[in-house]
Amino acid sequence: MNQPRLANIQDMPRVLELIKELAIFEKEADAVEISISDLENDGFGVYPKFTCFVLEIDAIIQGIALVYPRYSTWKGEVLHLEDFIVSETCRGKGLGTLLLDAVVKHAKQLGVKRVCWEVLDWNEPAIKFYESKGANVMRDWNVVQLDENGITNYLNQI
Repeated sequence: MNQPRLANIQDMPRVLELIKELAIFEKEADAVEISISDLENDGFGVYPKFTCFVLEIDAIIQGIALVYPRYSTWKGEVLHLEDFIVSETCRGKGLGTLLLDAVVKHAKQLGVKRVCWEVLDWNEPAIKFYESKGANVMRDWNVVQLDENGITNYLNQI
């Protein structure tokens, strides 16, 4: 099996397909708003906003891991794993382990203090996978967000 590699700009159409596949799996099919050009500009511009690893089987990208830097006031520099996707047809074949290996190696090279990500509370296969790799699934924390409309509404109230 191939090893993960850094994505290139030509990979972004397939990366977006996998992002949409994940959104469908997470019951948020209509939530993806980004475009291929957004991914191309944001990942490969003068100041890239993310790093993406891809894993191919038979020359088709079947998994991705997209990460970006964050800062923890408790720990310092950390790496956020935004999306970790293995195409449904390829799950259970070790791709997730290879991708997570690449992310953790990248984190070590960067010298970050932590890798963090979210997982839906109903996604038990993913939770078991992460825990089997030594990750701490913190079930007592909740994700908090203000979406674009929330930001606008907030600002209109101050």
